[in-house]
Amino acid sequence: MNFSIWGLSGSLHTEHENALPFAEDRLHYWLDVIDQACNRFRADSELSLLNGALGEVTLSDGLTRALVAARRASDLTEGLCDPTVLTSLEALGYDRDYDTIGQIDDTPVDLQPAPGFAALGFDEAARSVQKSPGWRIDLGASAKALVADLVADDVAPVGGVLVEIGGDVSARGRGPQGPWVVGVASTLTFTGREPRITLENGAVATSSNDVRTWRRGETVVGHIIDPRTGRSAVSPFAAVSVIDADCVGANAFATAALLWGEDAAWHIAQAGRSARLVRHDGGVEFVGAWPREEEA
Repeated sequence: MNFSIWGLSGSLHTEHENALPFAEDRLHYWLDVIDQACNRFRADSELSLLNGALGEVTLSDGLTRALVAARRASDLTEGLCDPTVLTSLEALGYDRDYDTIGQIDDTPVDLQPAPGFAALGFDEAARSVQKSPGWRIDLGASAKALVADLVADDVAPVGGVLVEIGGDVSARGRGPQGPWVVGVASTLTFTGREPRITLENGAVATSSNDVRTWRRGETVVGHIIDPRTGRSAVSPFAAVSVIDADCVGANAFATAALLWGEDAAWHIAQAGRSARLVRHDGGVEFVGAWPREEEA
């Protein structure tokens, strides 16, 4: 089954054909929950209302789950995966649906370091945050990874399942003919010629600041923001793919790797993950126990 959401393509596959209707039901359920909770381009979403609020705000179960995932991504990456970069992201031009951005003039903007996740005053048990004027959040990256994990976990008891959203893949069990076979792309455009790896009971996510780009004057700006500066990320890598036990973790490390720069391999290895790092000249470097790749 193929689908689209948030301007991204996705796919859903099950080991057993008769499990697909149940998997589709869980997919639509979690997409609806997370879209209502986290879509910053919906004026009526919980996130949009939160970003405009002040004081203590009580959260839904969906937004609480998303913030737990975002907190974990922040913790895993020493704060480099930071949802509080929204002010910089919008100042650079990503304040509307990506397909409508176009070219933006290069009027100077004041970019500052992000406040960091701790600024939210997030209380998981109370399902609340302390909203101040100093922060606004975007949960896009960790939220889509979370959906992939939630669907995979729900469907796993009835058989193998693979969920892919915008290049983030979460797999449980095996496919109809053995381990799942996953193409690893460096962009959001799949040609069918990507190298393939096998995956079961795990996840792989790819991040790149060479996709979802736009121009501010003569400067190309990407959607990944460095929270230390508030500026668009500059990396020696065009794309990074990371394998982890779940998609939230894989996505966090793949995104942070672009910000770690030449130290990315060290950080990923120290964390015990495996990765595929693609340089801008096409050179590929592997970290840890990355699976043997096969040509398509």
